[in-house]
Amino acid sequence: MKYLEIDFFIDIDAALLDDARALLAEAAGEAGCESFEDSEQGLKAYVQVGLWDEASLQQELASFAFPEAHIRYTIREAEDKDWNAEWEANGFEPIEVDGKLAICDAKNASITTEEKTKMHILIDAKLAFGTGTHETTQMIVSILLRMELSGKRVLDCGCGTGILGIVASKLGAAHVVGYDIDEWSVKNALHNAELNEVRNMEVRHGNAQVLQSIDGTFDVVLANINRNILLCDLPAFARLMHPESMLILSGFYTEDVPLLTEKAQSLSLTKTEQRQNGDWCSLVFRKG
Repeated sequence: MKYLEIDFFIDIDAALLDDARALLAEAAGEAGCESFEDSEQGLKAYVQVGLWDEASLQQELASFAFPEAHIRYTIREAEDKDWNAEWEANGFEPIEVDGKLAICDAKNASITTEEKTKMHILIDAKLAFGTGTHETTQMIVSILLRMELSGKRVLDCGCGTGILGIVASKLGAAHVVGYDIDEWSVKNALHNAELNEVRNMEVRHGNAQVLQSIDGTFDVVLANINRNILLCDLPAFARLMHPESMLILSGFYTEDVPLLTEKAQSLSLTKTEQRQNGDWCSLVFRKG
């Protein structure tokens, strides 16, 4: 998957730089950027080539909250390398969710006698996002742990490593369907399903267009994706939900909640829960 690296230079009083960075990250997020890191002169942002919306960025910068700030930026294709090589080598420490479930690195799994009372999910540590270390993943897993999933049909949109679908299956879901735009993620999700002896999960390659070829409806729809994709794909999710189906969303910031809620309500989805972990947020909706 090809990425662009956007290097922002912010000319502003040093006392205001951190606030300007935060607002600039929000503006860049509107333009499709999905990860950020501070730089000495401002901010670096990364965006998938197909999601970059420079016109949106220009519009956001035209009404920037600090009019005295002078912002310029350069764009280049991000270096084509294995960004996850270091992560894969180091792995991750076990992550516990609500004292009921532990997510473990498959390469370094070591389960103590005390831990054996918990449900364990093994994830091959090849991709940092989707192992359970991220706040958004943990929030959705926590919500799933409180749900009655026995016999349910579950859809995992943008499934990544497959962790959410795997958790749903372990909690009793009868059938899980996942999809991801990244072909490597599809293979990794299937690999992780096999590691966890999950045999009722299928994974498809593509974006929300793949939903057009899926028959029937789902009892639970999961989507841990960035805000712009959620806004675009919500109608496709809603079409595969029946009255009383549940939709669980994350992958966005608290300030994005009103926009997502308004879009969901236009599709006859009612908000039933909102969670926050740091700046990240998760929403639960019911159809009908």
